[in-house]
Amino acid sequence: MSDHTSEATPLLDIRDLHVGFQTKSGLVPAVRGVDLTIYPRQSVAIVGESGSGKSTTAQAIIRLLPGTGRITQGSIMFEGQDLASLDARQLREVRGSQIGYVPQDPMSNLNPVLTVGYQVREAVRENKTAVGRAAVRARAIDVLSEAGLPDPADRMRQYPHQFSGGMRQRALIGIGLSARPKLLIADEPTSALDVTVQRQILDHLGTLTDDFGTSVLFITHDLGLAAERAEHLVVMYRGRVVESGPSQEILADPKHPYTRRLVSAAPSLASRRMQAVRHHESTEVFGDAEGQFLARAEEREAEAVEEKPDFIDIRNARRVYKIRTGGLSSREIVAVDDVSLSVAKGTTTAIVGESGSGKSTLAKLFLQLESLTSGEIRFDGKKLGALNRAEELAFRRRVQPVFQDPYGTLDPQYSVGDTIAEPMRVHRFGTAKEQSARVTELLEQVSLPNAVRERYPSELSGGQRQRVAIARALALKPEVLVLDEAVSALDVLVQGQILNLLTELQTELDLTYLFITHDLAVVRLVADNVCVMRKGQLVESASTDEVFDNSREDYTRELLAAIPGANFAFGA
Repeated sequence: MSDHTSEATPLLDIRDLHVGFQTKSGLVPAVRGVDLTIYPRQSVAIVGESGSGKSTTAQAIIRLLPGTGRITQGSIMFEGQDLASLDARQLREVRGSQIGYVPQDPMSNLNPVLTVGYQVREAVRENKTAVGRAAVRARAIDVLSEAGLPDPADRMRQYPHQFSGGMRQRALIGIGLSARPKLLIADEPTSALDVTVQRQILDHLGTLTDDFGTSVLFITHDLGLAAERAEHLVVMYRGRVVESGPSQEILADPKHPYTRRLVSAAPSLASRRMQAVRHHESTEVFGDAEGQFLARAEEREAEAVEEKPDFIDIRNARRVYKIRTGGLSSREIVAVDDVSLSVAKGTTTAIVGESGSGKSTLAKLFLQLESLTSGEIRFDGKKLGALNRAEELAFRRRVQPVFQDPYGTLDPQYSVGDTIAEPMRVHRFGTAKEQSARVTELLEQVSLPNAVRERYPSELSGGQRQRVAIARALALKPEVLVLDEAVSALDVLVQGQILNLLTELQTELDLTYLFITHDLAVVRLVADNVCVMRKGQLVESASTDEVFDNSREDYTRELLAAIPGANFAFGA
């Protein structure tokens, strides 16, 4: 690893940066006196919990602060010019071509009414990386291919809603890299990606750093990613930098109490985090709930899950989509291919696999948001798809989803309180007073202050929006939760709290979970059984211990080997 501090001139030099958001009650500070230096060819990661100011710092660099946010003090020097003082025209010359940006939330950053190809072509044209219609189209196809999208020429014709969450994120990564910028700001660039594609994308970023001199600023909550991919680490807490230095030194021997909390809570340390946490003497991360959580985990390790009747029974499920390829011609894509699995009441079944493997489509089939091409699904003995209106309403109350993309599933015109209360109003669950009290209770359960009920989704961080989505799903006290990447957007401390909450609720209420995820470290913590999907097919299905300790398939072993930071000794 090269010594970038010996470089004569930093690429980016931030000094005493302050950022605030104007509200009715005055200016609320979000970033307080941040100093940050990035040298050419260097990779830097900013880590911290949701709301720590890490994304706001990144957005301030390219002057794309949301809403009423503004820089109130400080300088942002990029190659000798202060970005904080540039006008709109000068900023356009820098954005994209010199500083690339990969935002956190793909669905809100891709236009839903334009094809993905059109949006990539626009970026190529704007950044002047190709001239002429044919050259722009060829470069756009290359951009999608470099980002790891299969069949990029066909994907150009598709719309964002036809992409999985991971595919949308890859398209954004491609756009951010399209002009070979000198600095790439990547805000949670791989939070929606499975571990194998994550490795592919991060390897590609590493190649850019080495071959083209591109510096990378990661904004992430994944300490495993920071350990493997960033040379320098900046830890933020409540808008301030609390620790900064070489990544591996900080993560192996953290000095600040907050950094120690992050390291002790990280689930991506290895696939056996339960044993690692058990040796921690401090309970400051999880509080009193830690003991209950570990007791439940040990109980699940020590005892085989008792035989229970199948609560969810999926038999030979198949879902085929037709994709237009030009004119009147089309081709078929098999998203789910003859999948059969069963889930016992009160257990957690994790469905894992790469982006596009069909795991989210399978969840939508069970939720009756997509229709089966063939096969059948039964819930509590009743065949779905043959329910009358009253039975379907009862099904909706008993089964609640938490989707991967909270921004796309929360109404931007509804306050947080109204969003959480909406299911209760629809299903006539209690009086208005009881609904209000339930909203307060749910906000507390997902670690959000009651004052958040008056705010709107656009005023929340990605992690905060996901917590609101979980609170809404719990509002009706359902029997089944379908969790589609439900904790992927959360920082490690809140992730630990949510996993504790889910585990406690399952124990108390005999809840059943379908856990759709690419985070295998989380799977190890919470799942009784694991189903591994690849290209629409179920390739392995067994107990969690069997899959992690004695997996039969090479593909499963590849997934396990790709977990970021699995071999790094955190907090040693």
